[in-house]
Amino acid sequence: MNRDIVYALGAAALFGASTPLAKWLAGEIPPVLLAGLLYLGSGLGLTLTRLVRDGGFKASGLAKNDWPWLLGAIFFGGVLGPVALMYGLIASSAATASLLLNLEAVLTALMAWLVFKENADRRIVWGMLAIVAGGLALGWQADAGSPSSARGAALVALACLCWAIDNNLTRKVSASDALFVAGTKGLMAGAVNTALALGMGAALPNMPILGATLVAGLLGYGISLVLFVLALRGLGAARTGAYFSTAPFIGAAVAVVVFSEATSLGFWIAAALMAVGVWLHLTENHWHEHVHEEMEHEHEHSHDEHHQHEHEPGWRGPGRHSHRHKHAAMTHSHPHYPDIHHRHVH
Repeated sequence: MNRDIVYALGAAALFGASTPLAKWLAGEIPPVLLAGLLYLGSGLGLTLTRLVRDGGFKASGLAKNDWPWLLGAIFFGGVLGPVALMYGLIASSAATASLLLNLEAVLTALMAWLVFKENADRRIVWGMLAIVAGGLALGWQADAGSPSSARGAALVALACLCWAIDNNLTRKVSASDALFVAGTKGLMAGAVNTALALGMGAALPNMPILGATLVAGLLGYGISLVLFVLALRGLGAARTGAYFSTAPFIGAAVAVVVFSEATSLGFWIAAALMAVGVWLHLTENHWHEHVHEEMEHEHEHSHDEHHQHEHEPGWRGPGRHSHRHKHAAMTHSHPHYPDIHHRHVH
């Protein structure tokens, strides 16, 4: 299997499994504080990992014109999105919220197609329609007469919109160090929401709950985000979002199996429709003749058909490595995704 697909599925598994746990923690910790602590756990853990990896502080390597994209991603995906989700989890079941999170993939893809001009294959479009149909099935079955449930679903949908914006903005900086991107997002977003919650009068939970929250944040929001950034680099925003849409199935399974939440016929209809949508995404094959324009950038790579550049005399580093390199213009045909080398017009 393509390594970038494995990254996307790994990100989905970690985030999906964290949703029912966040639902449980939402009953113990105020929503804004919970959102802050989850991201703070992510940021602290990833920053420490980066310091150990680099042997101390090291320049980010992020270009000056990339910072607005990253800061925008932090605001929408790290500050607004998690708060909306935490409030939404209070007013809805974890299983329903987990499946509604499929809307993130749909909104990510629509934004990637309409705003950032990624290509939209017919198979991907049909997959997205199946996911939307699943979301509608959930809306009809989820306690239609309950204002609380409707409010919860709306807040989860708002979180999905925030993360869709985040995904497309993060795509613009996905060639940068994934640990730096994810760690910075965690530290900044976590600090803002934690400080805001404490200023509103919230109190930190006891040590066992605090520790569980930070660990959940590191796994479900930190390591998951690192894998997601790596997948964005290789797959583009729409397709990474498509693979990531397996996360709600994992979350729903955990909610049903571990937390013994009840399900309804509408829930299983929605699950079936969403499963069809994910299958269509997983079986997509994009292949045509395309043109690579001359470009220069830096990222981890190996010497494949797109990387045939020269190195300085004496270089003997085999395998994957990272340095600034140039791409000559070329035209060829092969299966590909809208990765950092294939963002051409269709």
